[in-house]
Amino acid sequence: MSKPGRQAEENVGTRQLIPIGGGKGGVGKTFVTANVATVLARQGLRVVVVDADLEGANLHTLLGVQDPPCSLADFVAQREDDLQKLTVETQIPNLSLIAATHAHIATPQPSQARRVQLLRGLRKLPADVVLMDLGAGIHPPVMDYFMVADHGLLVISPEPTSIENAYSFLRAAFYRRLRLAMASLDVRKLVSSAMDQRGDKNLQTPFDLLREVQAMDPESGARFVQTVRSFRPRLLMNDVQTAEDIRLGFSIRSVCKKYFGIDVEYLGYVNREREARDSVRSRVPLVDFAPESQGAAYLRRVASRLIEPEKK
Repeated sequence: MSKPGRQAEENVGTRQLIPIGGGKGGVGKTFVTANVATVLARQGLRVVVVDADLEGANLHTLLGVQDPPCSLADFVAQREDDLQKLTVETQIPNLSLIAATHAHIATPQPSQARRVQLLRGLRKLPADVVLMDLGAGIHPPVMDYFMVADHGLLVISPEPTSIENAYSFLRAAFYRRLRLAMASLDVRKLVSSAMDQRGDKNLQTPFDLLREVQAMDPESGARFVQTVRSFRPRLLMNDVQTAEDIRLGFSIRSVCKKYFGIDVEYLGYVNREREARDSVRSRVPLVDFAPESQGAAYLRRVASRLIEPEKK
């Protein structure tokens, strides 16, 4: 027998939509997504994971789902508009998957209008949490998905290339968010100018841009400040091996605050260990494959902190 109120609860749309991105490929965002989703589902939450990487789909593999019969590609091609019909059950109770297999090679990504429809559809799913595993880079679809939430998660590995791309990712997301928030056409043009890192030398930081926006339009200046305050992405350092690797997360947080004015929350880290690689080969999330491992413990901690804002 269902619990009282459960019927009404199931009719409520998605409570929390969390995009998970990475500045570059190979940082482990899909690994993190699969494991965080598993932890939350094991806790009794209704979870849907969406593989938004239509050019490199592999979330289904990490969850042990072979050749999903339908995928996000069907939505992109307008063969199916109901996202709930594209969900596939996994071997983990409470966890469903929208895969990204069989994408159209020539035009894998949805148009901007279709992306808006996708995000609206995801919010209507009967789920407590929807996690989006994004593609790598700073392409428009990735940025649009990452900006759908104030608290998106960015996965970084302790490698120079990953860290450099992480800064580029955060900068791109931040300025794109600002541009969309501005109502004035002139202010939006000013923000676009600031997005060119080799452009106006007087607009090298968000603080420089804020000064110019306030001078141009005080109302837009106030909206600018509010937008900055609401943008609070999270950061996870993956594949760490040393204490220095762990401290990198705090360093990135400080740099973002000093030069971008962005409050980045450092959720924690996941260490490199043989069990993690073995879990991927076995197509079983680490938290189930080796629940007593250090990595599994760190991932459970990250999953708990990831949904904390909704508990307050």
